[in-house]
Amino acid sequence: QAMLDIHRIDLICLAGFMRMLTPAFVEHWRERMINVHPALLPAYPGLNTHARALADGVKIHGCTVHYVVPEMDAGPIIAQAAVAVLDADTSETLAARVLAQEHVIYPTALRLVASGAARIEGNHVRLEGTGEAPQPLLVPAPRATFSPGE
Repeated sequence: QAMLDIHRIDLICLAGFMRMLTPAFVEHWRERMINVHPALLPAYPGLNTHARALADGVKIHGCTVHYVVPEMDAGPIIAQAAVAVLDADTSETLAARVLAQEHVIYPTALRLVASGAARIEGNHVRLEGTGEAPQPLLVPAPRATFSPGE
């Protein structure tokens, strides 16, 4: 911690960091430390997220970038990306698709945080200057469109 302070580090970015940090370290870096997690938090905190998602039979899985708090994988969420879970998926194939999305949302989340567009309010992150997703994610994807009442 002292070395980080000496070098006037503004933000700590964790990825694949598989150790728990001390509560004092986390508190010192509150709102200045982010992590990418291979699940759509708050579902599947901790390890083995892909195997757990497959065992539960979920249709959508994904990844989350969040601020780090003392409780594991419980911090305010900055960004999330979802992927469809395919019938033929294994932990490895699902992990590969989720990782590809991590590489998309982590730089996006870093830009939001660095620019000040991500504001923490309680346990939520408010994003300034962002739009809504163009359409809902449906899994399985409909093969045809239907009119209401059909």
